[in-house]
Amino acid sequence: MDLAAIQALAAPHFLDLFGAFHAEEGDGCPPGTMLLFSPLEPGFWAHVRAGPEALDGLPDPIDRWSTRVIGGMARALDGTAHFPFGGPPYAPFIKWAERTGRAWPSPVGMLVHDTAGLMISIRGAIWLEGRLELPAPAGTSPCASCDRPCLSTCPVGALGPRPYDVPACHAFLDTDAGADCLSGGCLVRRACPVSRRFGRDPAQSAHHMRYFHR
Repeated sequence: MDLAAIQALAAPHFLDLFGAFHAEEGDGCPPGTMLLFSPLEPGFWAHVRAGPEALDGLPDPIDRWSTRVIGGMARALDGTAHFPFGGPPYAPFIKWAERTGRAWPSPVGMLVHDTAGLMISIRGAIWLEGRLELPAPAGTSPCASCDRPCLSTCPVGALGPRPYDVPACHAFLDTDAGADCLSGGCLVRRACPVSRRFGRDPAQSAHHMRYFHR
């Protein structure tokens, strides 16, 4: 099994290989290869919304979809599935994302990804025994050559060079002016030049904003 075959397994589910790394002692998992999966855009949201979890009316449809699909992929690969939800305890997904060499801390605190930008979303991971051949890391953060509009976009300064001001963010979302963030996703995330190229459906951002703000 190589990365091309793994990507071919994931693609029909509109999942992409976010990144991978050779796990070692101290990574929160046994030594081996850890594969992280994120939405394949465009098209991920329409695909998930057509699935049974989105139609049964039960809570947490996206997490349940991820559990079913990535869990099935893990079984097909004879691996072990991990998810960034369902805790505590929680798997160290932020550390794992950085270990791939394709995600870095951004100027506003959250991670930025080389292709998803601030629209970073990891749906799950699969650990495999052994060390698959992996490509060289992507290199430097896209923020290194960016004018960083994320630092000045938030209307209330909730996300910027200072720590995230959650109360200010929630208070803004309660106003008429905050409707754009609720319906289209966080303005700061959308300001990232890499995010703008990613092709994420605004309806997906609106779904996650509703969960965040409830």
